[in-house]
Amino acid sequence: MRALDFHDFSQHADMLSLPGGHRVTVRFVEPADAGALQAYVRALSQTSRYNRFFGATAALPPGELEKSIHSGEHNLFTVIAVTRIDGFESIVGEARYQIDPSTDRFEFGLSVSDHWQGHGLGRALLSNLECRAAALGARSVFGDTLRSNAAMIGLAARSGYDFSPTPDDWKTVRFEKPVDPAPETIPCSGWRHAAQTFDAAPLH
Repeated sequence: MRALDFHDFSQHADMLSLPGGHRVTVRFVEPADAGALQAYVRALSQTSRYNRFFGATAALPPGELEKSIHSGEHNLFTVIAVTRIDGFESIVGEARYQIDPSTDRFEFGLSVSDHWQGHGLGRALLSNLECRAAALGARSVFGDTLRSNAAMIGLAARSGYDFSPTPDDWKTVRFEKPVDPAPETIPCSGWRHAAQTFDAAPLH
C-alpha cells in the first residue's frame, strides 16, 4: 500500500470526457468548497439524497461536512466532479472513498446531480474511482447501496460487480469486484502519476 500525503496530491485533477462531448474535472474537495458542497447536497432531490445517505436528510450534518472538506485525514478522501455552467464552476457529482490498509480494500460512495443523471457521469466517475483504487494498491473495490436504488445497482451490474448481502444491514446490498492493477484505459492519469512517485508503505 502506498504512503500518501494529501498535500502532495491536492494539485492533481482528472479530466473526464462524457458521451455527448461534455467534459468534467474530478478534483479533491478543499475547505473553500464547503459552501458549494453543501449547496450541491441540498439541491439533490429527496430521492437522490436518500439513496446517497441511506436516510432522510436535507443537508450534510456539520460534522460530516467538516470531514468531507479535509480530504486525506484518516485515509478518507472526498472528490467532486465540476464543470463550468454559465461561466461558473458547478459541482455535478461527488464521491468519498477510503482505503483499509489491513485488507487492501477500497470502499466508496458516490452521487450525481439529478440534472446530470443519465449522461454517463456516474459510469465515468466510477471508472475514475477504480483507477484511483489501483493506483493506491487496492486489491478490491466495493460499495453498499440501498436495495431500492435501481440506478446504482444497474450501474454496478453493467460495470462487472458481484453482489452480496451487506453484513448486518438487510436494507442494503454490497457490490464488489477485484481491482485491475493496470487499468490503462481508465481516466485517472493525474492521480496515477502522483501515486506512482511514492514508495510502497502502509498508509498512515
